[in-house]
Amino acid sequence: MIPDAMAPINAPPPRTGPLVGLKILEIGHYIAAPFCTRILADLGAEVIKVEPPGGDPFRGWGASVNGNSVWFSIHGRNKLSLTLDLKRERETLLKLAARADVLVENLRAGQLERLGVGPDVLHGVNPRLVIARISGYGQDGPYHDKPAFGAIGEAMGGLRHLTAHPAGTSELPPPRCGISISDDLAGLYAAIGLLSAVWQRDVAGTGRGRVIDVNLVDSVFSLMEGMLPEYAMDGRVRQPVGAAIETAAPTNTYPCADGRWLCVAGNSDLIFARLMAAIGRPQLAADPRYATNSSRCALREELDVVIAAWTRTLPAKEAEAILDAAEVPCSRLFDIADCAKDPHFLARGAVLRVDDPLIGPTLHPGPTIRLDGEAPADVVGWPGPAAGAHTDYVRRVLLKE
Repeated sequence: MIPDAMAPINAPPPRTGPLVGLKILEIGHYIAAPFCTRILADLGAEVIKVEPPGGDPFRGWGASVNGNSVWFSIHGRNKLSLTLDLKRERETLLKLAARADVLVENLRAGQLERLGVGPDVLHGVNPRLVIARISGYGQDGPYHDKPAFGAIGEAMGGLRHLTAHPAGTSELPPPRCGISISDDLAGLYAAIGLLSAVWQRDVAGTGRGRVIDVNLVDSVFSLMEGMLPEYAMDGRVRQPVGAAIETAAPTNTYPCADGRWLCVAGNSDLIFARLMAAIGRPQLAADPRYATNSSRCALREELDVVIAAWTRTLPAKEAEAILDAAEVPCSRLFDIADCAKDPHFLARGAVLRVDDPLIGPTLHPGPTIRLDGEAPADVVGWPGPAAGAHTDYVRRVLLKE
């Protein structure tokens, strides 16, 4: 439906950043594709988020204020929201694709084709279009038709096995990492892939679009370090070790007197010596049994008992201050309240105060990517808008309907 021609146009403020001029069309829901496009929108790209009537289902997740999702304030920031029924308004979608540089989608594999707007059709209206497709298992392979969410990427990609409790220590199931890391990783890989394809098209000069195929399982699997060649070497399978690291010691997370936890990384020989001096056990640094990292790894449990005996006598913040003074890498386990108040986060603009018209004053994460050492002051051009807030602007100004 075309809006009333006399209705006011909700035009966005000017964009800034290195990707100004890059036009992105998002057909995304929940997390992976919207995470990808949010990164690019923060860098200045124009992102038109196509939402079904009623909005992205993600708007119903998490806390809300007056019916407006708090999460979506971040999830949809710096994006234009256009409501569109893809089953009935195919031609409008093709008009949007014709003017876009990139299309990002995370529908179930093959859904674009079922809607009649597969890559062949899209490239028919825009041969230069880069199409980034994010799915659970990829666009082909024996599992490509299976549904998946982030937890499945963790499970099949190998991460959930590693976050399990060490053998014999608990009957609880392996915990998830606490966020939808599979979706976030896939979104990052999609951003890298599509920017690579844009470079090849525009700078290398091929002039043609590409189809980027990224999935949740492969994105997690890519993080498995040296485990695959280790397995190929002698059938070795890395097992869960809890908060420790198999290849470095002492590195673990230790209980403190106030019930908090302190992560300590005493990996190198020099750091180990400083750590032992700081906790009042300098003789252990001189003990030949602990002279090298490999020997310390063999005696990890003994060292952990010694360090935990010290941390249990102090509040986490006080223990952290002592180790900081000794230049031993360490940190309390921060919860989100710690992050929101920490002077380092605040000084670097990692926590931003934002006035959201839908939910009121709130906090957003700042930019992860800095250019020329400066955090952009206006990374949040606008917080996530209401569903369809820019429909009239997109149709009347960008598509000239």
